[in-house]
Amino acid sequence: MAAEGGGKEMNEIKTQFTTREGVYKLLTHSEYSRPNRVPFNSQGSNPVKVSFVNVNDQSGNGDRICFNVGRELYFYIYKGVKKAADLSKPIDKRIYKGTQPTCHDFNPLTATAESVSLLVGFSAGQVQLIDPIKKETSKLFNEERLIDKSRVTCVRWVPGSENLFLVAHSSGNMYLYNVENTCGTTAPHYQLLKQGEKYAVHTCKSKTARNPLLRWTVGEGALNEFAFSPDGKFLACASQDGFLRVFVFDAAELHGTMKSYFGGLLCVCWSPDGRYIVAGGEDDLVTVWSFLDCKVIARGHGHKSWVSVVAFDHCTTTVEDGDAPAEFSGSDEDFHEQIHFGAGRDRANSSHSRLSKRNSTDSRPVSVTYRFGSVGQDTQLCLWDLTEDILFPHLPLSRTRTHTNVMSATNPPATEQTTAATTTVSTTTTNSSSSDGKDNGSSSSTSGNTANSLPSTLPRSNSLPHASNPAGGSTPNSHTGSSSNSSSSTKGNSIIDSTFIATSVSKFATLSLHDSRKERHEKDHKRNHSMGHISSKSSDKLNQLSLSRMAKADTKTLGTTLCPRMEEVPLLEPLVCKKIAHERLTVLIFLEDCLVTACQEGFIYTWARPGKVGLLSSQNNPANSPSGTVV
Repeated sequence: MAAEGGGKEMNEIKTQFTTREGVYKLLTHSEYSRPNRVPFNSQGSNPVKVSFVNVNDQSGNGDRICFNVGRELYFYIYKGVKKAADLSKPIDKRIYKGTQPTCHDFNPLTATAESVSLLVGFSAGQVQLIDPIKKETSKLFNEERLIDKSRVTCVRWVPGSENLFLVAHSSGNMYLYNVENTCGTTAPHYQLLKQGEKYAVHTCKSKTARNPLLRWTVGEGALNEFAFSPDGKFLACASQDGFLRVFVFDAAELHGTMKSYFGGLLCVCWSPDGRYIVAGGEDDLVTVWSFLDCKVIARGHGHKSWVSVVAFDHCTTTVEDGDAPAEFSGSDEDFHEQIHFGAGRDRANSSHSRLSKRNSTDSRPVSVTYRFGSVGQDTQLCLWDLTEDILFPHLPLSRTRTHTNVMSATNPPATEQTTAATTTVSTTTTNSSSSDGKDNGSSSSTSGNTANSLPSTLPRSNSLPHASNPAGGSTPNSHTGSSSNSSSSTKGNSIIDSTFIATSVSKFATLSLHDSRKERHEKDHKRNHSMGHISSKSSDKLNQLSLSRMAKADTKTLGTTLCPRMEEVPLLEPLVCKKIAHERLTVLIFLEDCLVTACQEGFIYTWARPGKVGLLSSQNNPANSPSGTVV
């Protein structure tokens, strides 16, 4: 294993790392890039992004990969840990003039071995629908840039739909499109449909069906990323104004909000069971937010610059069944819908239903540990464990704060195994009685979280220095007032037919406990890596305006439930924190046999999971594989 330690060794690129489940190894021959393998000069270009789809072909090699590098877009068969990459034979390659691809997404519902639907967003605001297998360009949306002229930051198919997709722009707007509709020859006219705290939804006024169906205006400044919940019903948005906003998608209602410690939020993801959201951004932190309780439950400090991607590892999560009865957040109708989910939405038999088994009155809920990862502009990969002591600070059961017991590697809890040395974690154990009242169909679910401040300072074992003075913010408790115009809405008043909103939840495997390790007193920011997203001139002006407003509002949010102080929530430290590239990292995707990362030089790395490295038959056969090197 590559050396760990201080001095010169800290700058070495790691080719493997060890976790409790074993050794992850970089497969140099499974590296994807441009065919010439020359590092891309990334100055002034958009981040490299990667999308996967499985076409379910009979050969057993159904994975396909798409990635953008500069003005180029590539589509390959992805062989992963099975065979070496053959870069000389892309299925499709496209070079664009005048604009650059910024993001892309496959529709898994319609993918076959003969055809796939790939959406591609561009720096000038257009969205293209292509089929890289048939090599057809079927449609171009916002072609005349009449809908939005700013850069596309995120594009996603609506879960469970073959025709609907959602597009976010650096203007702060999101648009809902239907692939069957045209965009019209004139600029769209809008009519207000719903409005709330720092957001508004408009419909497009037109005598004939046209795009966009809806326009969402969310926050101030760019909308950097959004993510649908595993069941497709909720939408989490990470914005440049530093706010995470979670919406009931089909009703367009605000469920809850969170504020970054400072600066913008750049990335967001959901836990596989939809209970937790992790966001990262310009505060160099990863923040864990509870969907049920609408509050920050932990922060993670390991990166030395902006966090560009966060992702949960659905294959490395521990779920131990208990005797506790199932607890469901929502109405009786929703509960029955979850149990009888239908053949096409295989949730009832998945680990999702087991993760729902938790009894708030029981002293020991179901044992659950989540693994998630993050990559940043500091070129580092971090892996994190979200464990029971953070999720359920239930012992002793009281309304007061407490200092958790000291955990030792030689004396682990009965249900878990720990890899950390003797450590102490500060946690809050305030009882949350509001989770039972959450209704998935109404933003009034935040009624139990209206407290404007948190308890006084907790004992600290791990946190950032008090001296840091963040800049950024907005009005406090925006989620508590979000239902002013929509609290009377019900599930029946959905904006989009709920039959469109569906998706499956992945299966889980094994994982265990990790505690924070040591106290950090310094925070070394590598600002030379913090180049941020390349944005258009219009969004630059928007961001400058929002920065000045954020600075004024910062004191209003810090120390509230929107943005607790560093000492008021547990601070996680990474299970793994390794430098794995020379350029800033822009991709982190967890697959069944491996995890995939990518850097701005245009190299896509495959890291074999423990025990999976032997599947690559040509790994040690130079004659069969290109001369891949670790960069």
